[in-house]
Amino acid sequence: MANTGIHPELRSVARFTPRKLIYPWTLPVLRRLSGLQRPKNDGIEVLTLESGVGIRLHRPAGATTTTPGLLWIHGGGYVLGTAAQDDVLCRRFAKELGITVAAVDYRLAPEHPYPAPLEDCYTALEWLARLPGVDPDRIAIGGASAGGGLCAALALLARDRDGVKPAFQLLVYPMLDDRSVGQHLDDPGQRLWNATSNKFGWQAYLGGADPEVAVPARRSDLAGLPPAWLGVGTLDLFHDEDLDYAQRLKAAGVPCEVHVVPGAFHGFDGIAAKADISQEFFRSQCDSLRQNFQGVKQ
Repeated sequence: MANTGIHPELRSVARFTPRKLIYPWTLPVLRRLSGLQRPKNDGIEVLTLESGVGIRLHRPAGATTTTPGLLWIHGGGYVLGTAAQDDVLCRRFAKELGITVAAVDYRLAPEHPYPAPLEDCYTALEWLARLPGVDPDRIAIGGASAGGGLCAALALLARDRDGVKPAFQLLVYPMLDDRSVGQHLDDPGQRLWNATSNKFGWQAYLGGADPEVAVPARRSDLAGLPPAWLGVGTLDLFHDEDLDYAQRLKAAGVPCEVHVVPGAFHGFDGIAAKADISQEFFRSQCDSLRQNFQGVKQ
């Protein structure tokens, strides 16, 4: 492999990881393959809310008191994926932090464009805040990739509505800007997601919506949002837009911890979960969540 700046711990898996995965002609195939997978539901409560929104609920073992909660939003470019794909991750959060994690199965674009996926996430957030055993004042929201984009949009929506107010937002290489401005649009070190996939995902999600309203990075007022953790690799398509969003959060008075991983491509922590840099990426998220939950009055 030519020198692409990929981190040494990721070079072997990078050889077998495609530069792009989702585009119009692969989406039907990927969805069919996803449908063939039957998740294991051991220890997981699989629920369907009255609205039709699906929830996979991960409770901490042996909890006898009220716990913080995390609403987790899966990735997939707004067009693919299910809550079950992150079962292992959600169990890790629940075990490591002793919290209740609710992973939401939101409707997917292009069949269900904005605002349907976001409204599903908001419905799930309201449900989690009412769940017995969960402290409504210590609820975080989080997601990876498109899930991170929905998390950022949900933080904005929750701020603008007189309802549940998340205490924290966990933005894992979030998909924030349909314009994809930056220096990394054609980087040979990219994997899984490139500018072609990004254009397709955003077009499917936005439909006929006004991007000035629907796209988090286009929103001008970021004041009053919950504190954030944002992590991204230097070879990720979203690197520049993510760091720009983090700077704008800070400028608006929103605390934001930034974790940049040198030589890491999009989704690296899922592809190479056992790598030291992936383990550190997860620990950083847990540390930030733990500090936030401890800092909120119980």
